[in-house]
Amino acid sequence: MPQLYRKALKHIEIVAYLLALWSFLVLFLEPIIDYFLNYGAVEKFTALANILLLLLTILNRAFISEEKGNRTIIIVDVAMLILGSVLMIYQAKFVIFFLLIRQTYFILQFIIFRAFEGKLYKLLTSNPPVTLMLSFALVISIGTVLLMLPASSVQNQVTPFVDALFTSTSATCVTGLVVLDTGSYYSFLGQLIILMLIQIGGLGIMTVSTAFALILGQRLNLKLENVMHQMVGGTQTIDIFRLLKNIVIVTAIIESMGALLLYIKFSQLYTPIQAFYTSVFHSVSAFCNAGFSLYSNSMVNYADSVLINFTITLLILLGGIGFTVLIDLNRYLFFKEKVKKLSLHTKLVLVTSAVLLLIGFAAFYIAEYRGTMAGFSIHRRLLGSWFQSVTTRTAGFNTIDISGLSKASVLIAVVLMFIGASPGSTGGGIKTTTFTVLVLTITAILKGKRDLSVFNRKIPQSNYREATSLIMLTGTIIFVIVFLLMLVEPFAFEKILFEAVSAFGTVGLSMGITADLSRIGKLLITLLMYVGRIGPLTMIYALAIRKQYLNIDYAEEKIAIG
Repeated sequence: MPQLYRKALKHIEIVAYLLALWSFLVLFLEPIIDYFLNYGAVEKFTALANILLLLLTILNRAFISEEKGNRTIIIVDVAMLILGSVLMIYQAKFVIFFLLIRQTYFILQFIIFRAFEGKLYKLLTSNPPVTLMLSFALVISIGTVLLMLPASSVQNQVTPFVDALFTSTSATCVTGLVVLDTGSYYSFLGQLIILMLIQIGGLGIMTVSTAFALILGQRLNLKLENVMHQMVGGTQTIDIFRLLKNIVIVTAIIESMGALLLYIKFSQLYTPIQAFYTSVFHSVSAFCNAGFSLYSNSMVNYADSVLINFTITLLILLGGIGFTVLIDLNRYLFFKEKVKKLSLHTKLVLVTSAVLLLIGFAAFYIAEYRGTMAGFSIHRRLLGSWFQSVTTRTAGFNTIDISGLSKASVLIAVVLMFIGASPGSTGGGIKTTTFTVLVLTITAILKGKRDLSVFNRKIPQSNYREATSLIMLTGTIIFVIVFLLMLVEPFAFEKILFEAVSAFGTVGLSMGITADLSRIGKLLITLLMYVGRIGPLTMIYALAIRKQYLNIDYAEEKIAIG
């Protein structure tokens, strides 16, 4: 190979980064470019340039570069090249978009792992809670910019910053609250961006970023492994690489099966391609407990469909119990000779979830019998009560009019949304185990016991200290935000409270006020969604000022309680 050609190939990626900047401008400044030039020609030229540079990058990695992890990256790049070539037949804009994602990823990878001798990576991994917060913030920021693109909207116009930020946060934090209708306002490209944000947010930013780090051959330090275990609810005995692999496999299998079941119904209403896309979108949204729907009234049109109701709720439940519970159940059911019993965590999650579902089902059936479900058949009442009991636990879909709920149903919904899903899941809230520990604490006090025990196991004191701290922090945060919302919004108290708890619990249900919120109101709800997804304790640990204290024991003195 000529020396000149070898030198040229070494600088291909630098040129690719410059092209990434141009590609972004082409996507974002379409109206301006179209005014001076033929935008269609510019778009095709940019897409072809991206494909050519990607091809040269692959050649560079295959024959010249000596970086570690070369083979895996080449395989991914080849897949992107094939995808880009296929999309070129459909529309050049999608080629630019997908290859821009690839370039953005490698730019971030360079900045985090290689720039400044890797000091940024060492700084981030030294404080995992901060890493978690910044990871979510980074994805939300990128999503905001992408959703502001003219190409992301049906009307081909720039989406206002606050609305794009709200939508990006709602998707990344798998909430489902919307200020702009997903199905009618956003274009196919915009919907794909939202879907990717949902999938990334559902899996967990640390899961995705850690997976990328492993793919790139980066070693994980003990602090980062610890936060990964906390993020997915694992124990310290599980191998981190195996855990990540299992999470990806479980997610792919469940979402594929969900899409297949939904396709059976949607194929009767749409063309095969439309049915496929609608099925995949709602399957991913349901498993990730996001609640985003392509329909303006969510699932109200399918209130009578047993298949839709049970498929969506099953996906929500599987996503809401947590990855480690799913993995534990799989090993217990199919590898009994190796795993003789379920873990205490799994038992608590399953029992608590079942009890809450039954309570919610009965409460909604009774409270809405003469309310929003008046005149419904028994079949539809049963389906509606079951669906709302499941979805208020952090999913955000609905088959009845939420704005018309009775005050009793609002109370039940607020409690269920506050509790939320389980640790390490795709949902939010204070989590089922936190609620269980609180109940066990009260039960122990009533019985005069000093220790908490369940299923012949003692729960450590640190667990119920964390549980009570989390509940107090959550209540304080919601109280402050509700107070501020009541100062700037004209809506009734129960609607504001419902909106705030829904945002914090990353549920996504609304009593119809989301789109009418002021800019300040939208920003406050955006903050709640963010804090609700990362968790109040994570935020406190990240922001806490760490000082060295002397190990001194003071004299004990009791105070009166109650």
